[in-house]
Amino acid sequence: MTALAVDVRTATRDDAATIAAHRVAMFADMGELGSDAIADELRVASVAALYSALADGSYAGWLACDASGTIIRGAGVHVKPHLPRETNDGRVAAGPVPLVVNVYTQPGWRGCGVARVLMAALMDWSRKQGFDRVVLHASDAGLPLYEKIGFKPTNEMRWTP
Repeated sequence: MTALAVDVRTATRDDAATIAAHRVAMFADMGELGSDAIADELRVASVAALYSALADGSYAGWLACDASGTIIRGAGVHVKPHLPRETNDGRVAAGPVPLVVNVYTQPGWRGCGVARVLMAALMDWSRKQGFDRVVLHASDAGLPLYEKIGFKPTNEMRWTP
């Protein structure tokens, strides 16, 4: 299978359950879910949150489908408020910043270039919306792709109380 055999479409509220399932699978693949009960709780909470965020525009998503219409990959952005900051071209920008989230590819489609196609759609949308940046937290598996398409590592760290 090749990435050329996929169609990319914009996610709708009707896709909330699929995106939530991808979200849970993504965290499971990274070893970040403690139990099946937590996975189920996360899925249920994510469906409700995604449905609402897709409705109010604070979430935008893209889904890649194979020739039969089966969703094989997804990616989205959670558009979050942000304080004023300096842009790369020396301006001061204020306003929201899209955070890439829920990036997941069905196992049989990994390594086929589908991720690159979907991220191109996400990046094109971000450009057209006028955002001065897009940020993400890369998994070890995703880091090489993100670097190849122009994302640069930053100094973000995490503390858990």
